[in-house]
Amino acid sequence: MAKFFLVLATIADLSLAALLIGVSGFIFGGSPESMHAGALAAAGYVGAVIACLAAPLVGFIFDSGGKTGLGMTAAWVPVAGALAALLLPPPY
Repeated sequence: MAKFFLVLATIADLSLAALLIGVSGFIFGGSPESMHAGALAAAGYVGAVIACLAAPLVGFIFDSGGKTGLGMTAAWVPVAGALAALLLPPPY
């Protein structure tokens, strides 16, 4: 049952990474509708994408080492962070 939830977390994390990559032009692009974000925002954004890609791998590593609970927590952290970010008000 734990493998099922780890695979589900992998799908959610990879989907979140694809969404972040897909909307990056609206945040960092040069078009009139972009936010023209700075270097600090870009560094945080890259960190978020890397976290989305690394979290399932870390989850499976912990699961294979016998620490299933820690692996599940690690795999679901990016999704929980994205849901928590939705609670923040927009910056405008």
